[in-house]
Amino acid sequence: MIRFLSGAALALSIIAFGSAADAKGCIKGAIVGGIAGHYAGHHGLAGAAAGCAIGRHRANAEARRNDQTAPTTR
Repeated sequence: MIRFLSGAALALSIIAFGSAADAKGCIKGAIVGGIAGHYAGHHGLAGAAAGCAIGRHRANAEARRNDQTAPTTR
C-alpha cells in the first residue's frame, strides 16, 4: 500500500508541476485509477496516470459543455 501511495504521489507531483494547466479531475481520477490498477495486477502507477488523464478529459469536456449551454446576457 505504501508503494502505491508513493507512486501515486510521484505521478501527481510530476503532472501538477510539469505543466501550468488546470488539473481539475486529475486527483480523483488518479486515486480511482491507482486503486483499480493496484488490484488488477499491481500496476498502480500506470492506473494512476491513466486515471488522471481520463479525469482531466472528462472535466474539460464538462467545462466545454457548460460553456456552450450557458445563457448569454446583454
